[in-house]
Order: sequence, then C-alpha cells, then structure tokens
Amino acid sequence: MNIKINPLSLSGKVEAPASKSVAHRMLICAALAKGKSIIRLNKTSDDIEATAGCLRALGVTIEKNGNEWTVCPPDVFPEKADLDCGESGSTLRFMLPVAAALGVDATFTVHGRLSSRPIAPLVEEMKRHGVKCNDEFPLHISGRLTGGKFTIAGNISSQFITGLLLALPICEEESEIEIIPPVESKPYIDITTSVLSDFGADITENANIYKIKHGSFKAGDYTVEGDWSNAAFLLAMGAEVSGLELNSTQGDRKILDVLRSLGGKITEENSLVRVSLSDIHGAEIDASDIPDLVPVICAVAATAEGTTKIFNAGRLRLKESDRIKSTVEMIVSLGGEAYETDDGITVNGKKTLTGGTVDSFNDHRIVMSAAVASQKCENCVIINGAQAVNKSYPEFFEDFNSLGGDANVM
Repeated sequence: MNIKINPLSLSGKVEAPASKSVAHRMLICAALAKGKSIIRLNKTSDDIEATAGCLRALGVTIEKNGNEWTVCPPDVFPEKADLDCGESGSTLRFMLPVAAALGVDATFTVHGRLSSRPIAPLVEEMKRHGVKCNDEFPLHISGRLTGGKFTIAGNISSQFITGLLLALPICEEESEIEIIPPVESKPYIDITTSVLSDFGADITENANIYKIKHGSFKAGDYTVEGDWSNAAFLLAMGAEVSGLELNSTQGDRKILDVLRSLGGKITEENSLVRVSLSDIHGAEIDASDIPDLVPVICAVAATAEGTTKIFNAGRLRLKESDRIKSTVEMIVSLGGEAYETDDGITVNGKKTLTGGTVDSFNDHRIVMSAAVASQKCENCVIINGAQAVNKSYPEFFEDFNSLGGDANVM
C-alpha cells in the first residue's frame, strides 16, 4: 500500500491506542492465570495478534467482544505446538521462555527481518536451564525450563529479561536474574514487573537483581492503558491525545520531556495531553531508554532551528529496519538534512521541507514519522509500503485524516 499525503496542518482530539507493550504482557499473564480474565484494549495490531495467535496455539481460548478480550487458559497445555510470531520481536522473545517453562515441544516461525534480530543470549541462557534448541529458524525447543540463577546482559534487548520474568514464576524453583550493566530500555522491564505485580506475581528488584518466587497468576479484569509510543506521533502532529496515564511506567512518556527540550509547550489535563511546537530549536538527546522515539524526534527536529544530536541509539540498527539508516534516508528524501553517527543521528533543521517519496523499509515508525514530517513539507509526500503501520497502529491514517489530514491510498 502506497499513501499520498497532501501537506496540511492538523488539529483536534484523538484517543491513544492501547499500549502494545502492556497488551503483550497482560495477555500472556492472563493465559497463565487460574481462571478467566478480561483484558480491555481499545485497539489491536499485528504484533498483539501475533501474541494472541501463539497463545491460542498453546490451547488458550481468547475471544473478543468489542474492546473486551476474554482469556481462558486450558486445563492442560499441549505437549507440542507450532507458534507463528509474525514480525513481532516481543512475541518471539516473550513466548520462547514461556513455552519452555510450560514444557511444550514448540516450533517458532518468524517473518520479515525478525530472523536476523538478536536472540542468541536468551537462547543460550535457556539452554543452561534445561532447554534444547537449534541455532536457526524455525527454532525448535524441547525440554522444560528450570528456575535458578540467570545472568544476562542489559544492553542488547530488555525483551530477553521480560521473557524470563514472565516465565520464571511458573517454574517450580525460585529464580534470580542478574542483569549485567549497562541496562538499556529499563522502563520496558518496569512495565513487565508492574503487570506481573497486578497479576499477583512475587518479584523483588535490588541493584539489577530480580528475585522471582514460584506461584500462580491471578485472573481478573484488567484495562490496557494508552500507548505513549504511538501517542508520540499524534502529539508531534499537534493533536490533543486522550487516554494517557501521566504516571505510566512506559518509558516513552518521556516524549514530553524531549519535546520540551526542543522548545515545545506542553498542556496536561487529567488524561488529555497537547503539545505546541510553533517555536522549536535543536537539542542533545540521550536515546538509551527511548529508542523507539528516535524517528519521530528526527521528524520534528528536521524543521527546528539549529542542530539536534541524538546519541546512545546504536541498538536501532537491529529493529524492524536499520532504523538509524532508514530514519536518515526518510529525512533526506523529504529535503531535510540528517546524517548518521556511530551511535545516533544528527539533524540540521530547516524552515521547511520540500516533500517527496519515502521508502517505509517495512518499518511502522518510519511510516508514521514521514506522516508527521509531511505537515512541514511544501509538496506532497508519498510513502511506499505504508501498510507497515499495521504492525502497531493499523488505524493510524484513519486518525490522521480525522485530524484534518489528507492521506489517501494511491
């Protein structure tokens, strides 16, 4: 799907989509709980559906009725299962240890660039705890994950730690995870421990060491809060965004701090947030805890006065695309000035962009960032492969047009 956007200023109100990060974790915890749970989320996505599909393959009943998802675990989990993770890194890295803790003989298939993204540190640690696994996709695991002492680096993917945290409470032994510093994307681990606590898990943290007690998850009625990661694009376009938890554990709530550092003016009222970016300037931004925000930050910085330097973003090269390279190419394709550094991006702002054609690189965040940048373009913007938004925000262009935008399929 290719999208053509005619540049217009946007305004109006839109509800933030449900947090993809929280939804993954809640669905998995509900699938491991004793009894029926209700998970309320206002919107879904390809990644969330991938996790739901894997859980169904494990015998979990998941039924949807509007915004309510009813989740019921099976009486007995299957001995064997085929799990298709789509292009979702979260699904793969969370479900691998969960399926292993259940003792399921499981085969994992993936699509797109996911097979080239890091998984070995998690797999090697699982092998040290009773799991057999081959070294290429499709991955096949057998055996049962045992508890005990786990050690894993904190600077590759926080999803490795989350996967273990989700799985270890159902292991018979008490467990401990030691994370070797530096710990990047720590807020995503905080989301995990918060959701686990809501579901009754007993986990304590002290100086990068997590202690996990054996126990069962608590079924119940849960609501997935709004997604700060996707709301960042809406806020950068000038929308009033509702449904956001201002005290959320989501690290991408820092988009407000970043936009303030660029000169943006923030209005917060209950769960409604609005940003004014009428007079913005360059800044230096540490992206170690907010890698997913880098493309939209660059889209804003492309028309800020002065230079914006983003650093500690090296892990972006291992996302759905080489996101440092693809973000730079997106800005340059629209007539902006940006270049790669060893661990980030430097953007030299211009008053306006010319517009042009952008390749999505099959990356949802590149698509949405190009849409943000389109407001400051003199000519139309064409985004090739815009269907990539389905990974996290299928209704993005519907919401874009509801705010006064003019985006249409070519």
